[in-house]
Amino acid sequence: MLLAGGQGSRLYALTSHVAKPAVPFGGKYRIIDFPLSNCVNSGIDTVGVLTQYRPLELNSYLGNGQPWDLDRSDGGVHILPPYMREGEKGTWYKGTANAIYQNMGFIELYDPDYVLILSGDHIYKMDYSKMLAHHKATNAACTISVLEVTMEEATRFGIMNVDESDTVYEFEEKPKQPKSNLASMGIYIFTWSKLKEYLMADEADEKSSNDFGKNIIPAMLGRGEKLVAYRFQGYWKDVGTIDSLWDANMDMLAPENSIDLNDTEWTIYARTPIKPPMFTGPNAAVAHSMVTSGCEVYGDVQNSVLFHSVIVEEGAKVSYSILMPGTVVKAGAVVEYAIVAENTVIGKDAKVGAPPEQTDQDSWGIAVVAQNLDIGDGAVIPPKAMVTANVKGGEEK
Repeated sequence: MLLAGGQGSRLYALTSHVAKPAVPFGGKYRIIDFPLSNCVNSGIDTVGVLTQYRPLELNSYLGNGQPWDLDRSDGGVHILPPYMREGEKGTWYKGTANAIYQNMGFIELYDPDYVLILSGDHIYKMDYSKMLAHHKATNAACTISVLEVTMEEATRFGIMNVDESDTVYEFEEKPKQPKSNLASMGIYIFTWSKLKEYLMADEADEKSSNDFGKNIIPAMLGRGEKLVAYRFQGYWKDVGTIDSLWDANMDMLAPENSIDLNDTEWTIYARTPIKPPMFTGPNAAVAHSMVTSGCEVYGDVQNSVLFHSVIVEEGAKVSYSILMPGTVVKAGAVVEYAIVAENTVIGKDAKVGAPPEQTDQDSWGIAVVAQNLDIGDGAVIPPKAMVTANVKGGEEK
């Protein structure tokens, strides 16, 4: 069960028209491609995708699941929006646990022994079958995937405190003084008979937030259920903020990043448009960048990620930036340390963003060119304009 209904408010204008899992990533992917590909590579062939906020583009992108080998008559991928049941008022998903509760009927159709709960906004590669084997071997009611972080970072996560056998004895949500550095990744495997029991009890509690981290996990611990930690080692990033989305895209340019998109044994699948090959003009200079099909580059592109159908005219300069599909950078324009939304035109000699050494360090952040910053997806940045709408730490500057 893949939770993909988040509004993604910390991504501001980038999610004004699409759900966070549908945001483009890494030149040819969407964020949701990573958990979906993990599922099919792990041998999971039945996936419910729980949508809610602006689902149209996400639903269209998923289609029948064919790119991920999930177009099956028995199982496959299923879009699961909130719905109104007879005799009840229709409601949005009130929390992560309520979202699963509302789809218990779907789960029961397959009569599973175990249910895997995933988030649709993380970038990572993971073999869930190994986590399931750990769950079975430990005879756990719930297995929680955890990642070791620094003690300084631990204050931002839900932290699992475990004994010598990695059995969880305490859960702390964003503790000021963490006792361990095992951060929950928001990936759970439940024994279905147990989860169903706790979902029903949680739904009956009017005071509950209907959330796994806030309610279900503490309730199971309180009643003595066996919860175990599964230690994950590898690249993982929550791309729920502008800074983290930019960081993760830049990570893809690292020569030896641990997520290796060229790994043929663990392919990340995607629905990609058919475009002509990339074209570079006679005076183009491209270095240390991802430039995908359909792009035309006549200017300078350094340390950047260009999605399909991007045009960089002669004399334009792009560095440390992410240009989403259909972006046009006119002659003489400079784009630095920026994320530019789909179909935006950067006017001639305009300037977007700036390196940190040229700005106030306290207010510097990644420049975002998109609708909520008074520009608009598909609009034009006027010639010679300067865009300094930077964000840092989730606050508009």
